[in-house]
Amino acid sequence: MAGPTTAQRGSGQKQQTPARPPHPRRRRLPGRRTLIVVGVLVLLLASGVVWALYGSSWLRAEKVTTTGVDVLTPGEVEAAAAVPIGAPLISVDTDAVAGRLRQRLPRIDSVDVVRSWPHGIGLKVTERQPVLLIKKGAKFIEVDAKGVRFATVDRVPGHVPLLELEPDRSASLRRFGGDRLVREAVRVAGELPRGVAGETRVVRVTSYDSISLELTRGRTVFWGSGEGGSVKAKVLAALMKAAPKAGHFDVSAPTAPAVSGS
Repeated sequence: MAGPTTAQRGSGQKQQTPARPPHPRRRRLPGRRTLIVVGVLVLLLASGVVWALYGSSWLRAEKVTTTGVDVLTPGEVEAAAAVPIGAPLISVDTDAVAGRLRQRLPRIDSVDVVRSWPHGIGLKVTERQPVLLIKKGAKFIEVDAKGVRFATVDRVPGHVPLLELEPDRSASLRRFGGDRLVREAVRVAGELPRGVAGETRVVRVTSYDSISLELTRGRTVFWGSGEGGSVKAKVLAALMKAAPKAGHFDVSAPTAPAVSGS
């Protein structure tokens, strides 16, 4: 009788089970005492920071510096800013300081108030620049590029033209209002070529569509409305170059400009 086959012999052997991976060690969580110690240290650190910022004499507002002024003086700006000297530097309300400056000194267009650690406050001022003047009695009101009337001065700043607003009986005054006509004059002044701007003495507004310029040497320019100013400026520059001895230039219709007088 034949013996057991190889398959039969193998079936009687025990099958080896695969080895189980080692059980991972459990991480030990910090003990209660450790957590308490860490919490106390964090609390002490936070308390120290708060004390340094608010309670100590190390980080106090002790001086104010002003930059960017031309007409205004640093003393005027710092007096209007009213920075609380001696207060914790962190507690100085920079937005409130900037608001006081813009309210009390209309000549200021913008101001950046910054903390200069450990003891300073910096005031970076940008002043308004006059582009036109409105005569009022013996004085002059300065008007900036936004049409804001921001200061009254005794003397005419160099190379700033005078604005003559003469729309007393004009329908433009009823329709647009004086402030809009002033903004149109400012708009025209801002579009003038640099060379022409330096020679402009008067910007005269009689209506929205009737703005003219008086230049040096008795020359005049009829600009028309403030619309299309950049094109008119280029046309005017070309006309003045082509006819340097002309006395009158009309660019109210820039596609059909005119020159007269010599």
